[in-house]
Amino acid sequence: MSQTRRLAAILAADAAGYSRLMGVNEEGTHERLKAHLSQLVEPKLSEHRGRTVKNTGDGFLVEFPSVVDAVRCAAKLQQGMADRNADIPADQRIEFRIGINLGDVIVEEGDIYGDGVNIAARLEALAEPGGICVSRVVHDQVRDKLDVAFEDLGEQQVKNIARPVHVWRLRLGTKPASAAPLPLPDKPSIAVLPFRNMSGDPEQEYFADGMVEEIITALSRIRWLFVIARNSTFTYKGQAVDVKRMGRELGVRYVLEGSVRKSANRVRITAQLVEAESGAHLWADRFDGSLEDVFELQDDVAVSVAGVIEPALQAAEARRSAKRPTRDLTAYDLFLRALAAGSSRSKAGITRALDFSEQAIGRDPHYGSALGYAASCRVVMDVNGWTDELGQNRRAAIGCAERALESAGDDPVTLVLAAHALAYFGENFDAVIGLVDRALAFNPSFARGWLMSARIRIWAGQLDLAIAHAERAIRLSPRDLPGAHSFLVGLAHFLGRRFEDAMPKLIAAVQHLPNAPEYHRALASCYAHMGRLEEARAIVERLRTISPLVVPELNQFRTPEHRELLLSGLRLAAGEAE
Repeated sequence: MSQTRRLAAILAADAAGYSRLMGVNEEGTHERLKAHLSQLVEPKLSEHRGRTVKNTGDGFLVEFPSVVDAVRCAAKLQQGMADRNADIPADQRIEFRIGINLGDVIVEEGDIYGDGVNIAARLEALAEPGGICVSRVVHDQVRDKLDVAFEDLGEQQVKNIARPVHVWRLRLGTKPASAAPLPLPDKPSIAVLPFRNMSGDPEQEYFADGMVEEIITALSRIRWLFVIARNSTFTYKGQAVDVKRMGRELGVRYVLEGSVRKSANRVRITAQLVEAESGAHLWADRFDGSLEDVFELQDDVAVSVAGVIEPALQAAEARRSAKRPTRDLTAYDLFLRALAAGSSRSKAGITRALDFSEQAIGRDPHYGSALGYAASCRVVMDVNGWTDELGQNRRAAIGCAERALESAGDDPVTLVLAAHALAYFGENFDAVIGLVDRALAFNPSFARGWLMSARIRIWAGQLDLAIAHAERAIRLSPRDLPGAHSFLVGLAHFLGRRFEDAMPKLIAAVQHLPNAPEYHRALASCYAHMGRLEEARAIVERLRTISPLVVPELNQFRTPEHRELLLSGLRLAAGEAE
């Protein structure tokens, strides 16, 4: 059997909801698909040098010699389909989802195989009807060659692919320069870019990231500053950043960039402050010290930046506000590793994050941030059905949260992490809400604090306030939180029985984070209450692949009507699927 390998751009496409359309009108749907393929798809593929490897009934797999041709062809296909569907009712349209990857493929007897093909298929599954998702390598190859805009969806864990896939969504009909800039806040605003790791050791990447995390935290405690969340700025990591464009995309006046070099027991931080609108360099400095001085160095950076932005700043006051949660450098290092591991939100990642957090707590039993993060990790494990020891997990989470509060002081991160666990497992909701409000008073720029407030308000039945707090979070972190924001806003609409408003938000949430069981549960229940049982069953089947827990108890919802609404839809969807 003859086989060869080659690098190729792979386009995978299928017709969204094709089974439903066939069930309604089998012959008419089949004829319309044939017409789309012969009149639009095949001519466009030929025009852009695409070779159809195979047709899959309601989809097709195509190989291109050029990734630019593949993306350009996909955009033309989707624009052409939009034109052809313009006069068709929404529930009768045939719409393609398209995924594109660039990778090594195995060519054998006219077919192609390998991870390059598999990833393209997974990207297609992440795309919305009429949409296009591409891998990071595709985005990097075409972003300066085509007049199109992309939206960063971050890393996604997809089925049968060991490592997370960094996904970008093509924003059809939008040019890169045409995206409307976010309005500047009514106070000085800043985004801190990921600092470059100059240590020559990739294993030290987490240390450089931790430096940035601490500098952002120190800046966030200066209340007259509007500080963009860390996870939004980290979507620019590894890119050559145009600070003017970044300023427009994030809606900030200033950008801080720099580097970290760690060697033996010495640390060097270099930083420079840039005015985003003009690109002018306002300030640059270098900070040297030993590892024992690392917290003081971080404070020096934050205070120096604030001093440039606002000469009237009382630097000593800012210094006093930047208290550190631990002085044990090994515990601090373990906590940074926990944050890095948990960012994937996968079972393996959360398990490693909990292990690192508990090691940090072992080093410093009063380390509030590590205690709070351990408690929050246990919440995630319970929500996703990743633990068999439910009672033990609950007791451990509450214990960590209560110990975290004893050490929290005015640290917003610790307060919010502890509140998350106590709200989920505990009983005193008024006290928990007070903790979150206290955290946000300490740091009004804490995007994830506003997001956690939205979640807890939903559990408390305060749906309108939850939506308002979720909107505040997405403004503070516009590139990091779209999935969680969509989920919480969609869930609030769902619990308010605004199913038509909830559905698109919940669909977007699932597309942003396809390994989140609670997102799937909410969408399945929404579909069921709308009478769309086929879609509900499909979501439940997908849910079963990522969690053993389909219908949980949902005791965190304190309003009985809300809990029963969600559970009754889930039972209906799960019952239909069995």
